Amino acid sequence: MEDSSEQNWNNREFSLLSISDLSSDASSVSPGIASFKPDRLQIQPESQQIPLNFDLQTAQIFKLGAVKSVCIMEGSDVAKTASYSTGVTIEFKNEEECEAFHSAVQQWIKENNVQGNLPNGTLTTSKSKFDEKIEPSSAKMYFHYYGQLLHQQNMLQDYVRTGTYYAAVIENRADFTGRVVVDVGAGSGILSLFAAQAGAKHVYAVEASEMAEYARKLIAGNPKLAQRITVIKGRVEDVELPEKADILISEPMGTLLVNERMLESYVIARDRFLTPTGKMFPGVGRIHMAPFTDEYLFIEIANKALFWQQQNYYGVDLTPLHGTAFQGYFSQPVVDAFDPRLLIAPPMFHVLDFGKMKEEELYEIDIPLKFIASVGTRVHGLACWFDVLFNGSTVQRWLTTAPGSPTTHWYQLRCVLSQPIYVMAGQEITGRLHLIAHNAQSYTIYLTLSAKMWGPGAEQGGILQTSSCKLDLKEPYYRMSQPQAYPLAQDQQPQPLVQTQDIHIQSQELDEPEIMQQLSPNSCAQIDSLMQKI
Repeated sequence: MEDSSEQNWNNREFSLLSISDLSSDASSVSPGIASFKPDRLQIQPESQQIPLNFDLQTAQIFKLGAVKSVCIMEGSDVAKTASYSTGVTIEFKNEEECEAFHSAVQQWIKENNVQGNLPNGTLTTSKSKFDEKIEPSSAKMYFHYYGQLLHQQNMLQDYVRTGTYYAAVIENRADFTGRVVVDVGAGSGILSLFAAQAGAKHVYAVEASEMAEYARKLIAGNPKLAQRITVIKGRVEDVELPEKADILISEPMGTLLVNERMLESYVIARDRFLTPTGKMFPGVGRIHMAPFTDEYLFIEIANKALFWQQQNYYGVDLTPLHGTAFQGYFSQPVVDAFDPRLLIAPPMFHVLDFGKMKEEELYEIDIPLKFIASVGTRVHGLACWFDVLFNGSTVQRWLTTAPGSPTTHWYQLRCVLSQPIYVMAGQEITGRLHLIAHNAQSYTIYLTLSAKMWGPGAEQGGILQTSSCKLDLKEPYYRMSQPQAYPLAQDQQPQPLVQTQDIHIQSQELDEPEIMQQLSPNSCAQIDSLMQKI
């Protein structure tokens, strides 16, 4: 018995909600009918008398989403480069109609023995990379979150983020004018609109969440730009595009740069859609790290577990769970904005080159740590932040989340040790920051910090103290306070912080901006006094 999804394709007709011509500069959208003839696919828009005929031996038909597809017909082959004379996007009434149409395409191909690299009418024949590495429940919550306007508003109102993207695009019009752009994870479509403002020839806004519908609405409300933007609902791992991109633009950064694992999708989009000479906005990311001291934060976290020290809670002794609760609170990375004077050593950074790195390099990130303490104090952990570079042809611009710079919705992140270590000024601090990706779209963080022997003969000595912790980047403590005013010591003079937002650099130069100030020493007596409160 023949499967109902593979009914005879011959003379089948499909009603189309809309047909739009890819090659037309003007907005020309019309409903119509798609029908299969013995030797071709015929698409008849209501707005014109002459139908469009696609030879299914040479035409390419791809899904752009659940109800939208694109049909393009090869016109010529000049210098071994295919060109296409006709191209239209078609939209069906529902997913069932779209599936039936593509099943008919497959049946035609099967009966006519058409061979190709990718069968027409399909997204892919193998399981998506995304599905292989991300658990379904995490993906569902992720796309649900970004499908809500209130969360998009939160990002749009981050004026450091949005303003930097706008400046990076508009100041580099030379990179966008007349070019094909793919917006990876388009969200509300704001970056697609920026690219169109900068003169892009056409922008494909790829968005997997329900936000795609809102993006269509927003873009349609800007008709002068809308005619050059196509919203595609789907994941970059799955969708097919009718042409290669000259520019990829995206906002794939999460907390600590890599949270949510969207950078992997950004790299996959590069391999699938970008021309060999194309540009990525942004093109480089850096994770910055420095040891910090913060007695107030340490006491705040430790005090959370005091609840479990009660020996008579409604007649129940809770103390057996105190140790587990104590470690549990210290397994949460702290997300907030902090005073850069809490840093006790000059920071270092780890570079991620989005244009060159392989997707697999993001599965595990191993960073050796080495710092020289500027002051004698107690080290409570490692502070982290990130920045990204828009390496345009005209202007190179950084977007930074550094402490002391204008606060963004990413804030900064701190990994707090449950067992701090003591250091003296000039002492070497070594360690390792090891990030391992997991299928909940985040990372497990393994941090080790050690204080090496200090003073004469230190080179022959070993490690004095070591402290380690394991944290889940997926489950942070969102403290998100503004930087506290820390009193200056008598021998410390206030110094203005350098603002790094508009630092311009040469395209190959990745020097660390000097924005960190030293923290004055804390006496051992002050530390012991504070610790007695725990």
